[in-house]
Amino acid sequence: MPEPTTFPSEDAAFHFFDGLLPVSTREMVGLWKGSSVPTGHPLDGVLDNLGWYGKRFRADMRADPLLFGIGDHRLLPIDPFPIPLGLALRFHRFARTEAAKNLFSHLARHLRAKGPVASLRPMPFRNATSAAMVYDRKPVIDHFRKIDRDRVLGVMSVEGDDRHYFFELERVAEPADA
Repeated sequence: MPEPTTFPSEDAAFHFFDGLLPVSTREMVGLWKGSSVPTGHPLDGVLDNLGWYGKRFRADMRADPLLFGIGDHRLLPIDPFPIPLGLALRFHRFARTEAAKNLFSHLARHLRAKGPVASLRPMPFRNATSAAMVYDRKPVIDHFRKIDRDRVLGVMSVEGDDRHYFFELERVAEPADA
């Protein structure tokens, strides 16, 4: 089975995803480093360009869905609520530029989450029930399947949009000062 680094299409990515095993919510607890899995989606590479680190899932099943790296080994949780999804999808080309990266680095502190902004729960998706992360104030769900013990493939589904954004998460150790 190929490694999920890139796929020629969403259909090819779903073929891989559908062959993976479900993952339980308890297996997701911890800190995960994320990266885009290109499939031709408008958001391919956008989060990576803006400094996205990954996600953190807590034992109480709450989550920090958007962690960004700032400074030396610090993670900043972002609340996506103020960010209009429609604009993000429309201006995806700009979001991959150095100018967007610089602008986001200045805005990120103003988007700081005051606590977890999503929940982890089991959900049915594509003929299997597996861990999913549901955003509190956005019509977004991330569905997960297990690649191996320390890696999962995620699929972001946005209500009202038939396209899906794929990403990989790899479990990492929590920083000592977290």
